[in-house]
Amino acid sequence: MTSTELRPFRIEIPQAALDDLHDRLARTRWTDDLPGTGWERGVPTAYLKDLAGYWATEFDWRAIEAELNKHPQFTTTIDGQNVHFLHVRSAEADATPLLLLHGWPSSVVDFLDVIGPLTDPKAHGAPDAPASIWSSRRCRDTGSPARSPRRAGTTTASPPHWPN
Repeated sequence: MTSTELRPFRIEIPQAALDDLHDRLARTRWTDDLPGTGWERGVPTAYLKDLAGYWATEFDWRAIEAELNKHPQFTTTIDGQNVHFLHVRSAEADATPLLLLHGWPSSVVDFLDVIGPLTDPKAHGAPDAPASIWSSRRCRDTGSPARSPRRAGTTTASPPHWPN
């Protein structure tokens, strides 16, 4: 089922969820790497420790959240799946739309630095790929947008899915 209903969306991760993440990162029990394997048998422990340390002490989720929330966001239903997207309008009413699609494991966060420069004279759509954080997580069937990011993109870019 595809709907033309647009639901305004705002990212508001509860502080308790961020506190829980920091707590779990601090309590991580690290294993030793197998001798002489490096990346051959997975991610090296030293790399994971550095990554967890960055998340725990340097990464500022609230700054990213605020940056994302500067842009109009919506969710809609495409083939029974929830699809989240940013919608940034051009100042020009007849601007040609530009659809930005990301792959996995990326997200619309990667577009934050380019949306501003591209905004004029274009209208942009940037749907989160199916199975991303704010879109449906599971593929329900082979025709679902989770199997076709292009379908999710072209559906959110069609006139019924553009906010007024």
